[in-house]
Amino acid sequence: MPKRVDHAERRTEIAEALLRVAARRGLHAAGMRDVAAEAGVSLRLVQYYFETKEKLLLYGLRHLAERFGERVAARVLAAGDDPGPRVMIEAMLMAALPTDEESRVFHLVYTSYAVLSVTDEVLAAQPFIADPDAAEGILVGLLREATESGLAEPGTDARLEAVGLLALSAGLGTSILVGQRDPESAVAVLNHHLDRILPAARGESGGDIFDRPL
Repeated sequence: MPKRVDHAERRTEIAEALLRVAARRGLHAAGMRDVAAEAGVSLRLVQYYFETKEKLLLYGLRHLAERFGERVAARVLAAGDDPGPRVMIEAMLMAALPTDEESRVFHLVYTSYAVLSVTDEVLAAQPFIADPDAAEGILVGLLREATESGLAEPGTDARLEAVGLLALSAGLGTSILVGQRDPESAVAVLNHHLDRILPAARGESGGDIFDRPL
């Protein structure tokens, strides 16, 4: 009896190959033939599942976002049964910092998607900002919860602080990627701002970023 093919698993394997190639050579240089070779499959098989490079790129973007969500969830789970908003916020921000190979690939490739979407008509036509908007919405909710719980100062502008924290995390991630600063100093900067926004939650960190499951 012929082996049954798991099409979802095969798509995932190809998407993972795309991310590896993109991390080495840049997203713009990741051709379907290169991805096929990296995945150890034929070019025809990659074309069967995705038809065009644009469809492969879009699937890869969704897969990248899913991996990031899993990374955040692992950090939250490692923090215990009832993590407070400070720990949840920290998990989101710290997960994006390129402190190991997986997070380095995430930051590098996601940034490449952002740049490519400016000039690529197909990518530009997609709701590329949907995931960042969702992250912003979650962060706003957590900051409002923190304010209601007395962990943040009354009158804290949750939207403004959420936008600033996400921009800070992204900028720090790039500074690590290019060697401007090390992960430890970037984490210190993030914690400094979290302590400012959530003064009553000082010391409620989810633990050492370098000791937690990634």
